[in-house]
This record gives sequence, C-alpha cells and structure tokens, in this order.
Amino acid sequence: MDVAVLGATGDVGRQICTQLVERQVLPTTSRLQLVGRPGGASGRAVHGLRADLVDAYDEHAPVLDVALDPTEVVADVVVVAAGRTAPVGGGGAPPSRAELAAANAEVFRAYADALADHGSGSEVVVVVSNPVELGVAILAERLGRHRVVGMGAWLDTLRFRREIAVQLGVRRHRVGGFVGGQHGDDAVPLWSTVRISGLDVAERQRAVARLRQGRTLATFPAEVARAKADLLAVAATDVAAAFALIDSWPPDLRALARPWMTHQSGAKTATGTASATIDLLETILDGRDIVVAGQVALAGEVSVGGSPVHGVLGVPVVLGPEGWSRVLLDPLPPDEDARLAEAGAAVAAGCAPWTGALPGATPATAEEWQR
Repeated sequence: MDVAVLGATGDVGRQICTQLVERQVLPTTSRLQLVGRPGGASGRAVHGLRADLVDAYDEHAPVLDVALDPTEVVADVVVVAAGRTAPVGGGGAPPSRAELAAANAEVFRAYADALADHGSGSEVVVVVSNPVELGVAILAERLGRHRVVGMGAWLDTLRFRREIAVQLGVRRHRVGGFVGGQHGDDAVPLWSTVRISGLDVAERQRAVARLRQGRTLATFPAEVARAKADLLAVAATDVAAAFALIDSWPPDLRALARPWMTHQSGAKTATGTASATIDLLETILDGRDIVVAGQVALAGEVSVGGSPVHGVLGVPVVLGPEGWSRVLLDPLPPDEDARLAEAGAAVAAGCAPWTGALPGATPATAEEWQR
C-alpha cells in the first residue's frame, strides 16, 4: 500500500515521513509520496527531504515520490499534516482555534476537493493538522465520513494511558482507556473506560478512585485553566520547576498540561504526534481492525446529553483498512456524558463557519449539533 504525507516538510510531517521509513512500516515496493506546495518553501524543501531520507535509509526505504499539487496526490492512505501551526514559546499570544481554522480551512478544502475529483474513491485519510475536528468535517463532507479519522483523540488517549501507568508503576501497554471530545482544552478523559491488566473489577475501581482523588469532570475545565495560569507563572522564572509541578497533579490533568507546557517551553510535540500517527497507519496498512480513539463525523451512532450526536467528535471507534466502521461507547457516567456533550457543542460551533452538512447529518452548528 502507498502513503502520501501532505505537509511533508513541516515539523510533524517530517517526523511522520522519517518514522515511516526508519521503522520500516512500508516495504521497499510501496511508495511514500512527499507532498509540498508549489512556489513556497516546502516546494523546494520536499526535494531535499527526499534526498535526505534516501541518504539515511536507502537500503530499506520505500519508493520516494514528490508531489507539488493537490491533484497529484495518489495513495491508499493520505496523512494531512499541512497548514498553519501554533508557534512555540511564550512570545505573544498563540493563535486561537478560530484563527487556526480560518487559516487552515482552505488547505483542508483544497485537498478534499482534489481527492474527491482525482482520487481512487477508497483512500483512507488520517487528519493530523489542527483544528483536527475541522479537517475531519471538511474532508468527510467530500470523501465520505467513514474514510476520514482525526488522530488527536488517539494522541490524547496514549498520553492519558501513560500518565496512569506512571502513577501506578506499570508499563503503558497494561493500561486501557480512552480520551474523547475535542483535541485541546475540551478533551474528555473517559475514566469509565479505564482497564488495568492484572486487576479485577474491584481492584480497578479502587485504583481509579485513588487516581481521581474524589474529583469529577464537572470541575475539569476550570482545573485546566488554572493549571495553565500556574504553569505560566512558574515557568516565567524556572521551566524545570513548571514540569515538576505537573508531576504533582492527577493523571488526567497531567495528560493535558504536559504537552501544553512542552509547547510553551519552546520545544514541540512533533515526535509524539508522529508516533501516534504511525500507530494508526500501521493498523490501516496491516489490514487489522482495532479499537482506537479518533475524531470522526458521527450521524447519530451515539447519544450524549440525551440526544444523538450529529457532527464531529472524538470517540472510541473500530479502525481498519477501509476506515472506521463503528463506534464502541457504552453508556457513560453523568459527569463524562455532560462533558462530552459540552465538547461536542464546542466542536460544532468551531466548525460551523466553514462547513455545511455532513452526509447523513444535520448542519454542524452549535444549536443543531444535537437533535
């Protein structure tokens, strides 16, 4: 199978390409298409990236191809890592999700139109660029919702599992559980989905209760906002102390605060983002069906807040070589259900200015997100 990476020379795109080749995810007979923009810096750099990958991995690299126009994209799996990103560091206010949406909506639309008009009709698209929910919404409108998945919820899920594992002193592969909602401040840690290998139900319930420290998700948004303010105050004089402060917090709060602080420190989260993306790509390319968390365009498959969901939301889904097939979400406790409904409304409001109706769904406005 062939893979195309849109935005191949960006921080995340370059990492995705490098890890795909270094980890030998693609055989030498497959093709990795490096996609840049004509007339821009990436139009030049993409040729250099190809040369660099050949220089490092020639013995086991797949066929490396360069494309500079959306109509030239040809692959079984397309990774969307193109578009504007938030600058690192604390110099000035970062762009809001609305500003990112305004900048990237046309990027999403250009590739969605090109794939719809010139693609095979069976490509699976993995959206990495932010706002990931908007990317999913726009691409799903043109390509069909089951062929498009956003990886933000999977990245949040892996971070959540890691923080739980660290707290319990076990390896991450022993911890299950998902994060849903929006990739960002409205991420929803679904504590009711947490499973810990080697613990029976009663032991797991006691462990989760200890980890949550008597908190519910009703206070989670306020905790996230307060955490950011505290981190900025501490990091102004001591970044190491800011990261140490994160270590003192509960796992769900750490899962959101640590990557945010990483970005504020002047570093980037490209390596972890790329690694989580490779997880999804390996699943699709291997022909397996596994349960992951992802942002998908729903058309009433699940209900939150007492109403069926019609719009993009991060939920656990079955992902395979033809895209996602079904949602796996049991009835949720009241606090998780309420937070997921709030996250869905926020996503809908953010997508509304740039999207129309999803196939089988109502227009994605905040008021119409549930019906």
